[in-house]
Amino acid sequence: MLRISVVGLAFAMAAVAATDNGSPTFNKDVLPILQKNCQGCHRPGEVAPMSLITYKDARPWAKAMKVAVVTEKMPPWFADPNFGHFANDRRLSAADVNTLVAWANNGSPEGDTKDAPPPLTFPEGWQIKPDMIIEMPKPFHVKATGTVNYQNIRVKVNFPEDTWVVAAEMRAGNPKVVHHMRAIVLPPGSTWMAHAVYGESYEEGSEAMGGAKEGTDLLGKFNPGLGAQRFDVDGSAKFVPKGSDIVFNIHYTAVGTEQDDLSKVGLVFAKEPPKRRYWMSPGTPAAFNLVIPPGDENAEVVSESTVGVDHAELVYIQPHMHLRGKDYELRAIYPTGESQVIFKGKWNFDWQVGYQLEKPLLLPKGTRLVAVAHYDNSLNNKYNPDATKEVHWGDQNWDEMQSGFLGLVVDVNTNTAQIFIPSGPSLLPRGKSGPTLALGLTK
Repeated sequence: MLRISVVGLAFAMAAVAATDNGSPTFNKDVLPILQKNCQGCHRPGEVAPMSLITYKDARPWAKAMKVAVVTEKMPPWFADPNFGHFANDRRLSAADVNTLVAWANNGSPEGDTKDAPPPLTFPEGWQIKPDMIIEMPKPFHVKATGTVNYQNIRVKVNFPEDTWVVAAEMRAGNPKVVHHMRAIVLPPGSTWMAHAVYGESYEEGSEAMGGAKEGTDLLGKFNPGLGAQRFDVDGSAKFVPKGSDIVFNIHYTAVGTEQDDLSKVGLVFAKEPPKRRYWMSPGTPAAFNLVIPPGDENAEVVSESTVGVDHAELVYIQPHMHLRGKDYELRAIYPTGESQVIFKGKWNFDWQVGYQLEKPLLLPKGTRLVAVAHYDNSLNNKYNPDATKEVHWGDQNWDEMQSGFLGLVVDVNTNTAQIFIPSGPSLLPRGKSGPTLALGLTK
């Protein structure tokens, strides 16, 4: 009832605004908002289900747009504004919401085409202009039904020299079946996938892959709505050692018909050697020991990592959970004993958003990063695969994860293996639930 009242109040405010300001038109008032906040996804070939490029495209969706912005369903943004400031904040201003609602309430007029801003130009098929495109050597066939375990495909690149990358973008060849994917730098000498045949797919965790992912780094990621990623914060870039290959780590989902996928990643190279290195954690902190009891509608899971190097600056946060996830919080406990909530927000499995800090946050050596997540494993969660199941860590959607992809800027000579060291609750053996804050290990 409260939610309905709040929405009703918003509609009433928008109606008053429409009376005060006159009826907005698409070309003069609405199109600039769509260009700034929506067209990155809402255009042909992108992840959104409809285009909002032209009046003809947008007019049939006017009422749906009104509901989406008033209820804050769109644009997708889940960070609590009371914690942290983010450079890529997608939230609409109250004035923009009022404009969209008033436009829908007053017949959605087109207005004078002379009032329209120039159309945005998007690179054909890319949000960046890549210097190199790396594509899977052959399509991966996705069966019509059943489980498709995570696939790893080694692609021969053999970078001829040490390379610095300032931007990357992964493009799903078949978005129908690609749930998410990563481009992983495989440096020479790595035992992980050392004997993999180029172009062949290997299931995550299979013996054929061999070894652990030592020395690897995330070069690019694809999630619905994530888009391209930039790594040039304060003159930084990502490092790819000479002789490295790329591994496509892909999570496919069967859709009822047989499908093929041929995905790719585009890279933009630094024009000169960077001052600092941008490094993306492979999912840290992480609660590999998580346990979510059956039927628990607010199960808490806590993980922790300790910063093991000097001069690390946090610049990016992307939480990761599955279908039972509700919310995610990241805290920093500094060596002085002071603590700070860096991020707090709701979780949405369909829109796995990344949050770019407005200003880099220094994490002195010894800082403990504590992640606190909650899950709904009850029948009230309509996305819950099985409310009777005790849930552990696992790759598939019906399992769960509690981790975060954190982007940091460090000295170019930093040993990345020492940036994050698992600590506290992440080191506990698996129990009957949690780990939770009640254990007192994160104080």
